[in-house]
Amino acid sequence: MTHSLADDRSTVTGRRRIAFAVHADSDRLPALATLLRSLVLTNPGVCEDFVVLHAEPAGSSFDALHRLHPRVVTRRAESRADLFRLEGYDTVIALSPDMVVLGDLGELLRMRHGVGAVQQALYDGEGGERHAVLPGGLLVIQRTDVDDALAARLSGDGGPDLSSADVLVPVDARYDFLTHRLPGDSPVPANVAVLHFTGPSDAPGDGPAAEARRRFEMSDEEFRAAYCALPGDKHAGLLAHCAPPLLESRPSLGLARTVADVYRRQGRYDEAVDVLAPVVGDRLDAPRCQETLGVCLMALSRYAEAEAHLLLAAASPDVAPRAFAQLARLAWLCGRKEDAHAYAREGLDADPTDAGCHSWYVRTRPAGPAPEEPDAAAHQLAHVALFAEGQENAGDKVLPEAVRMCFDADTGPRRWYQQPVHRLVDEAALEQLNARRGVIVGGGGLFLPDTSPNGNSHWQWNVPDELLARITTPLAVFAVGYNVFDGQLYRRSRFAESLRVLVERSAFFGLRNHGSIERVRELLPEELRDRVRYQPCPTTVARYLAPGRFDPAERSETVLVNCAYDRAGLRFGNDYGHFLAQMATALRELRDRADVRYAAHMPADERFVHDLRREHGLTLPVEQLYDMSNDGIRELYGRSRLVIGMRGHAGMIPFGCGTPILSLVSHPKLAYFLSDIGREEWGLSVHDRELGSRLTERATAILDDHATAVAEVHDAQKLLWETTRSNIDELRKTFGQA
Repeated sequence: MTHSLADDRSTVTGRRRIAFAVHADSDRLPALATLLRSLVLTNPGVCEDFVVLHAEPAGSSFDALHRLHPRVVTRRAESRADLFRLEGYDTVIALSPDMVVLGDLGELLRMRHGVGAVQQALYDGEGGERHAVLPGGLLVIQRTDVDDALAARLSGDGGPDLSSADVLVPVDARYDFLTHRLPGDSPVPANVAVLHFTGPSDAPGDGPAAEARRRFEMSDEEFRAAYCALPGDKHAGLLAHCAPPLLESRPSLGLARTVADVYRRQGRYDEAVDVLAPVVGDRLDAPRCQETLGVCLMALSRYAEAEAHLLLAAASPDVAPRAFAQLARLAWLCGRKEDAHAYAREGLDADPTDAGCHSWYVRTRPAGPAPEEPDAAAHQLAHVALFAEGQENAGDKVLPEAVRMCFDADTGPRRWYQQPVHRLVDEAALEQLNARRGVIVGGGGLFLPDTSPNGNSHWQWNVPDELLARITTPLAVFAVGYNVFDGQLYRRSRFAESLRVLVERSAFFGLRNHGSIERVRELLPEELRDRVRYQPCPTTVARYLAPGRFDPAERSETVLVNCAYDRAGLRFGNDYGHFLAQMATALRELRDRADVRYAAHMPADERFVHDLRREHGLTLPVEQLYDMSNDGIRELYGRSRLVIGMRGHAGMIPFGCGTPILSLVSHPKLAYFLSDIGREEWGLSVHDRELGSRLTERATAILDDHATAVAEVHDAQKLLWETTRSNIDELRKTFGQA
């Protein structure tokens, strides 16, 4: 999969676009290749664009670089000065072919202001000394801080003139360490991160420096092998680029599993199976490979094959608990609840402390008697949704009930038949759906490739096209969202085919924000695009669905904060430390105005509280929403004065209760919602350079004039309710309701 298949919405979330860049012509190709290899091998978790500026016509001159790295970009440029005008990036780290990277560059990636550079000590031959930035020296350029006039001044013939520039940010000399500082074969200091050769690499007296460079002068195959052998975490994109060619030339079971694992993380399950299946077979001495193969087959909905390989994995004591948890999930997906319970019990026998097996054991144990007799099937509506249980996402608990409230005051099992969205729709399930007077799919971000992948639809509803086409009862897609992250790789072809069948079959197809509408329409044939309509998330109109029930009689002096950590790399990139520091600044200010508390939608959300205390000495009390009832969640949000949230439903649920919100935007869906209500100013990117001060300013304004802020929420809700009410009226007729 190429980088071009990533869904890039960085202009929506403010995600920082970073590039390494170098100016060189093809005659410097060997040096460029050495530089690139050194960058990858010393920073194995980093995979940003590597931009080569050159003055030559387009051609195959730089093909050798493309073989080394998946994100090499070549652009025409007359001189190195064009680095200051490099379009499409927020941060540009300028290197030189005369450099090799010897250490971690994380500090440079985290820089956010000005133009970073090392001021080198220069001598005039008469004992005089001055400091200046070398013409080919390392630079860390923040594009927003360099306008055209400054770019012209910085790109003069004599090199960047930063001596009097306000934008200069000093960088430690270890990031541009000159070899002429190593007289007489002196060793390269251990802390040097970037070694800059000021003469030929084989010059007399440069022995240790030359040896440091020779470490990265190797063949393509040697480079790939060196990268794959590195300990610790490596970037999935680099692994996917380096490991498959190596597997062809040096086949091994361990390397096959490495390639399959990276394909699995990228959603390339079919390719993972193609890599593993031929070498794994029914071997009992490769349990982790059997587990990976089983998980990938399950993601392709090849359930019988998956079960066989997971059973082989479960024969190993080390892998058994994880394998049995996967077997329990597989059996549940296929509607075999008793088998799922038995598998979970076997996993607990292997390890009584395994959380995955315990969760499935509790989820699949025999249910008690139904609290009330359900209506006849023909009088019920079927609801296809993610029904969260246990300590799962609090928003996913509130949302399904909110959908049902749009159609019936009774939201329980008497009036509703529940079909879990991840469970396979087979002939038996199809019969149950068709027996109801209608099927509602929603809400939530179900157009998502990776939470519970399946090979039938490539989104969250596990329904084959041929069974979807045989649903005879009215079908409505209600308030579903397109939930792909910025930069997330998404194989769209199977999803697009399933989506077409879904839209053709639906009597109503409503998405919860206009951003999702645009994304989905892009994937549909022109004749179906107009059938995609707007239906806000029903959590945002809770006050209208149950008048008087969710309006607080009074509010406490509480500000609630929420953060999310699923897919943290896609949310924060290189900016998590910056985000945490900025939040600490804002929360210290807000604690003087209100009782600031933390709202955890999932146990994993509490990482923010731990990191905040460890890094900044700031402690917040925690409200564990994942252990609350739906009414308890809405009550907590409803009586707060302000909610600052990163999760979509940490904004939409309090908004639905009339509470002012500020959104920490790390996913496009938050920006889409604020755009729909015309309140973009209620959102701040987690990448915002001035997040702390801006968040403090906006939160303070809301607290200072709270009545106005609440009135603005109510006004925005009216427009969402008008759309929702109109859609509900239409659907009541579709479903034959009075």
